[in-house]
Amino acid sequence: AVALTARNGALNDCTDIHAVVVDSDGSAIDGTAEDIAALPDIRFDGLWSNPSIRIGKPAMHHMLTLWLDRLTPTGIAWLVVQRHLGADSLADWMTEQGWTTSRVCSRAGYRLLEVKAR
Repeated sequence: AVALTARNGALNDCTDIHAVVVDSDGSAIDGTAEDIAALPDIRFDGLWSNPSIRIGKPAMHHMLTLWLDRLTPTGIAWLVVQRHLGADSLADWMTEQGWTTSRVCSRAGYRLLEVKAR
């Protein structure tokens, strides 16, 4: 998916697309060498993810903090989370941490959460 995103961006002359995969510790595990080198300072206008919930709450909270703190001031993250895996409590936690979080829709046991930069 990362390679396809990067390829589609290049094919459509979208030079501001940075497709990367970030491990739960915040380290880049895929993407171009330039993306990996720039990752510590890079900011994102948008983030789309079905985050790893089953890695445990502390690791997930750490991972999401690393990701969401990379949003630009007007950046938005879109997260898909299963209801029975704690989507509502995750939304509550993100709100408590200062990110404006809202449930956009719910379908087939999944929640689509919109998270705005803090």
